[in-house]
Amino acid sequence: MSTTTVTPLTTADAETLITAARAAAEAAGVPVSVTVLDAGGHLLAFRRDDRAVLISGETSTRKAYTALQLNAPTADLVDLVKPDGPFHSLPTALDRPLLFIAGGVPVHRDGRLVGAIGLGGGAPEQDHSFATAALQELPR
Repeated sequence: MSTTTVTPLTTADAETLITAARAAAEAAGVPVSVTVLDAGGHLLAFRRDDRAVLISGETSTRKAYTALQLNAPTADLVDLVKPDGPFHSLPTALDRPLLFIAGGVPVHRDGRLVGAIGLGGGAPEQDHSFATAALQELPR
């Protein structure tokens, strides 16, 4: 049995993600909050634009946490928690800060989950696009 060591998400990686996400949001004229978590769900970096709504700090963190815990973009999970969805009771069944709104995206390296990024402040589709744009800037 061989084991492959995957480089964890670093604070430098987190800063790259924050900078890239904010640049994408700024280009769209949207003030945002950006959260980057490591694979254990610990905060690596956070930034809230001066004009971003205050709640965006909390939503960006919860989106990142949700994407990390379920290893899926939150945009892909929205329909699963609707009243007729298979995970309808998940948001209330667990005592965890889950948020099923687009804007959270897991971060993978060599096919392994190493963290997550979450954005809040724009429309959900905007937040998702800013997060995915940021991932493109992360060295593989």
